[in-house]
Amino acid sequence: MKTVKDYIRTIPDFPHEGIMFRDVTTLFSDARGFRIAVDQLLHPYAGAQIDKVVGLEARGFILGGAIAHQLGKGFVPIRKKGKLPGRTVEQAYTLEYGQAVMEIHDDALHPGDKVLLVDDLLATGGTAEAGIKLIEKLGAEVIGCAFVIDLPDLGGRALLEKLGMQVHTLCAFDGD
Repeated sequence: MKTVKDYIRTIPDFPHEGIMFRDVTTLFSDARGFRIAVDQLLHPYAGAQIDKVVGLEARGFILGGAIAHQLGKGFVPIRKKGKLPGRTVEQAYTLEYGQAVMEIHDDALHPGDKVLLVDDLLATGGTAEAGIKLIEKLGAEVIGCAFVIDLPDLGGRALLEKLGMQVHTLCAFDGD
């Protein structure tokens, strides 16, 4: 029986030499693989109080939208700066070479909302940490962080767990 990991394509030397890029588009394009991923991502949260599912740009939108639909909940995107219309709150975070900024609409979440944060990949945890900070700025509570892939050698899980987050991943690729 195939696992989620079996549907993920590895592309060597992308976007730079020495990088093993884990491509989830092959997972998304396979109906069975996509269904398995969505079902396994939401499974630990079935029956939990969740008010919104938040997805991180961009592949977190695909997963988060599907999970929100399955749970019968609303979906909220966190986007790169300048991509959302209307009033937003922003959070800077560190990239490998510099900084970036993410935004969320200032009325997307409300104090006390219980939120599931979703993305495709957990590497250093910087993007997820920025997402958590945005959610908390609006007074909402992150009840869990769900990712398809964990790259444990890059320390993202440890960072999020140090912040008190529950982290759920479907597969891991060591050495990346």
